[in-house]
Amino acid sequence: MLALLLAIAAYLGVAMAWAAAAFDPLMAGLPAGARAPLSLPQLHILLSVEDPRFFEHHGLSLADGQGVATITSALAREVYLSGRSLDGAAGLFQRVYRGVFACCKRIDLGRDAMALVLDAKLSKERQLALYVERVYMGTDRGEQVRGLARAAERYAGKPLAQLTDDEFTGLVAMIKAPNQFHPVLHPQAHAQRVVRIRALLAGTCKPGGWFDTSFDACDPVSPAQPH
Repeated sequence: MLALLLAIAAYLGVAMAWAAAAFDPLMAGLPAGARAPLSLPQLHILLSVEDPRFFEHHGLSLADGQGVATITSALAREVYLSGRSLDGAAGLFQRVYRGVFACCKRIDLGRDAMALVLDAKLSKERQLALYVERVYMGTDRGEQVRGLARAAERYAGKPLAQLTDDEFTGLVAMIKAPNQFHPVLHPQAHAQRVVRIRALLAGTCKPGGWFDTSFDACDPVSPAQPH
């Protein structure tokens, strides 16, 4: 057991050292956006569903309904694993981490180590801006949709700033599994998740623990049948 713990600690240490060294080269290829183009109600909806302790945590969170990914760790995956390919020794480590994540994403702690580094180096405002710009929002007519602004145009037919709160909630409902909760391909699954999220936002239910990212407790309760 001790040997296993030491091996895990060494793996995480190397991952954090690599993430710190690779941060600047990887960020150099990303746009220098200032703030996420969200209204305050939209920001409230997004964070309530995807990362309620975003402004408090340092990359990882144990909040109820959080599951294994925060906004920061999702962005770390985009920057370090899905971003531009590096050369040399840094590129070798990147390929290793990509392989580990592809194999074992639910238990891979490497991305979590990268999230800690990214959070220490990048302001919360910049993290939000990049996340809103790059989050994967499913496939529409054979083309990947990236970012909430583009998703608003493709799925709601209007700019992000013009979405109603209900329309924006519909976009946020997709983020957990964009093709599973696709409003066009799987409208029933999408509609059910929207109902659950509305109940969560209204405060009539709450997640049943850390892993309850599906918000199972937020299904409407059927009225009791008369005897």
